[in-house]
Amino acid sequence: MNIALLGYGRMGKAIEKFALERGHKIVYTLDESEEKGVLTNADVAINFSIPQAAADNIKSALKKQIPVVCGTTGWLEQYQEVVDFCKTQNSAFLYASNFSIGVHLFFKMSALASKLMKPHETSYTPSIEEIHHIHKLDAPSGTAITLAEAVLQNSKLNEWELNGNSESKLIIKAFREGEVPGTHTLNYRSSIDQISLKHEAFGRDGFALGAVIAAEWIVDKQGVFGMEDVLNIS
Repeated sequence: MNIALLGYGRMGKAIEKFALERGHKIVYTLDESEEKGVLTNADVAINFSIPQAAADNIKSALKKQIPVVCGTTGWLEQYQEVVDFCKTQNSAFLYASNFSIGVHLFFKMSALASKLMKPHETSYTPSIEEIHHIHKLDAPSGTAITLAEAVLQNSKLNEWELNGNSESKLIIKAFREGEVPGTHTLNYRSSIDQISLKHEAFGRDGFALGAVIAAEWIVDKQGVFGMEDVLNIS
């Protein structure tokens, strides 16, 4: 499989490592200052560019009938625009806030927890904490937002708030520390105890491998997908 890497920073290079190990070839790379190879030689594109470049990068590949897997966060105000564009091009697009298989199992566990806690929402208050490395450009993380959306579906709360203290909103606390790959915790706290679900990444390998697995899966497909489709846990 020939792969284009749209964004060739830390994640792009980690993805390259796993792609080569799995017998694939990198035929095109694009970062802020340099472009190498030929995009049209790619069977699939993986986008981990900066948020400001994400939509344009995705559309440039979709326009050439190249399916795109995207893990960039912080650009979702343009998500529907990209989805609509993908459909007009009869191509394929897959977005995930996190490609770790463990994270998607964590999402499922958290969704189940939120359903179990719904009858007790007057006693337990949900909150989310996320910790990432100091190089991460957006806050809260896309993973925290995805987690929040699942929790809100089974809560009297209607929206989330970053680093706030509103009792009518789901509070997400975001921390940037050192080189932390990513830690997410969902808490349900009452006056007498606290229940917590936590996912802690030990490195970027899980994200990179998941992105390559998603790219392998999406080739020759048409439509808009998520990691739940790849993992068959929808």
